[in-house]
Amino acid sequence: MTGIKTTGEKKLMFFSGRAHPELAEEVAHQLGVGLVPTKVFDFANGEIYVRYQESARGADCFLMQSHTAPINKWIMEQLIMVDALKRASARSITVILPFFGYARQDKKHRGREPISARLVADLLRCAGADRILTVDLHTDQIQGFFDGPVDHLFALPVLADYVGAKVDRSKLTVVSPDAGRVRVADRWCDRLGAPLAIVHKRRDKDVANQVTVHEVVGDVKGRVCVLVDDMIDTGGTICAAADALFANGAADVIVTATHGVLSGPAADRLKNSRVSEFVFTNTLPTPGETELEKITVLSMAPTIARAVREVFEDGSVTSLFEEQA
Repeated sequence: MTGIKTTGEKKLMFFSGRAHPELAEEVAHQLGVGLVPTKVFDFANGEIYVRYQESARGADCFLMQSHTAPINKWIMEQLIMVDALKRASARSITVILPFFGYARQDKKHRGREPISARLVADLLRCAGADRILTVDLHTDQIQGFFDGPVDHLFALPVLADYVGAKVDRSKLTVVSPDAGRVRVADRWCDRLGAPLAIVHKRRDKDVANQVTVHEVVGDVKGRVCVLVDDMIDTGGTICAAADALFANGAADVIVTATHGVLSGPAADRLKNSRVSEFVFTNTLPTPGETELEKITVLSMAPTIARAVREVFEDGSVTSLFEEQA
């Protein structure tokens, strides 16, 4: 006899960085596995050390890290963790990015600007990642930045079903906060059977996060308006859009977003706004969640866990959303 026979059994191993361990633990629980024990610490000068305390040789490895603040530290930690898995002879490495850092920098608006979203994808590939699994990218084109499979998950079923069960759908209007979100808002309309409105805005190209809202396109008078977006950072854009809706006679405004970044003045803006509820998912740890009664956080762990299982078992991630359509 020549050669050696093996059992051929596949092995799934689940890893997490330090950015958002609560979500990783929830996903691991949904999968019925434990997180692989990992020794991670910072040296005095800020360098990061990683060592896995179990062998990853021949395993299909899934590494979760959400790019929350301080975003550059957690991206670097993830790159180091991927490199460690590559050098540990992992069979495959799938990076799970509930929130893809630098996704807003997906194209050049003016000369001498970087395309940082492409850079992050290149870094992950160079480090040794074979596949990316992420949730609600800022733009779909980012999938093409990575030279390998990208599984793009959507929070729409989780968010829309929550809103649909809470509000009288006959009084509901779905609102896109800008032209870029119209396609997503259309999907909300299809799911909830609601009409669409759009807030037309103009952004100051020289001042970050500064927006002037101009007008509302569509009938919102006396309606319960659901503003849908992929992320809320400082809260200026979405709160200004909500003010425009109230100025046009909206009875109530609910804001939904997949990623609650909530930087800087966001907590105060949300607290002082007339919006009745802000609904996020737990792709990022939500600052001020316990202090602000207006904030509701829904879990994406079941969706991510099902996607991980489909990838591991060579199934179809797309089918997860076709079933819910």
